[in-house]
Formats: sequence, structure tokens, C-alpha cells
Amino acid sequence: MSVYDAVEIESLQGGPANLAQYEGKAVLIVNVASKCGLTPQYEGLERLHETYASRGFTVLGVPCNQFMGQEPGSADEIAEFCSATYGVTFPMTEKVDVNGASRHPLYARLVETADAEGHTGDVRWNFEKFLVDGRGDVVARFSPQTEPDAGELVDAVEKALP
Repeated sequence: MSVYDAVEIESLQGGPANLAQYEGKAVLIVNVASKCGLTPQYEGLERLHETYASRGFTVLGVPCNQFMGQEPGSADEIAEFCSATYGVTFPMTEKVDVNGASRHPLYARLVETADAEGHTGDVRWNFEKFLVDGRGDVVARFSPQTEPDAGELVDAVEKALP
């Protein structure tokens, strides 16, 4: 089942994010937080988005406050922080739970995929990354510590491009 047609999620600004719009594109879905030690990854994620956007790629940021309350802001506060601090232009969704009983259906699908070490299941921390191809299949999972410019991540993005 495709991630793109199986899941409904709201955009950070309100209204449906419409994941179907990404069908035929590669998308790196990342649970993000504004007050985390890994927050500077926003800069690399934006560079990755800018580098490959013209080739059918986007980063999709998914704010989450489940890890030590590191994304406490409102939608407006999150949007302002990302834009003003890191120049983020890639799309962002509403704040969701990525683990537990209230896990968003998008993450219920994503966490079935193993990373290079074989980890499946719960998201371990902010900035865990899931690469989805144009068919809506999850083709790779990367740990939170994997930087957006890491060779293995960039290679996977290039292979997933339409």
C-alpha cells in the first residue's frame, strides 16, 4: 500500500497536506523538533531539498513533541522558527505522535521499514529519516544521527529520484 494514498495528515498551516501530491516524487520524511541537539540538521535538510527539488524530490518535516518535549511550540511558532532560523522552504505537517498508542497512521506505515542496522519499530529520536519513492514505497530508513549530507543518504535519494 502506498504511503501517498493511504494516509491523511494536516499541513503545519492547517488544511490537508495531501500526500498524494508527492506521487511520482521521492520524499524524505523526517520527524523534526526545534529544541533538540540535532536541530541544526534543518540546514542540511534544506540544502538537500534545494539540491534535488527540480528533479522530483522534497523533504517533508513532521514536527513531534514526544522526545523530552523538544517541539513545544504552536504551528505558527514552529513555522516562524524554521523559516527565520534555518530558511526552511520544504513543506511541514502538523505536529503528530510518531510512537505509542496515538502514533499517526503515517508513522504506523513508516516504522515497518528497517534501517541499515535492522532496526524496525519505534522511532528512536528526533530527526529519524524515511525515504519514500515515487510509488509511495518506503525504500530506506536512517538513524537520527545520520546527517542529511551523509553519503549513504544522498546515494539513496539519488537512486529514488524519478
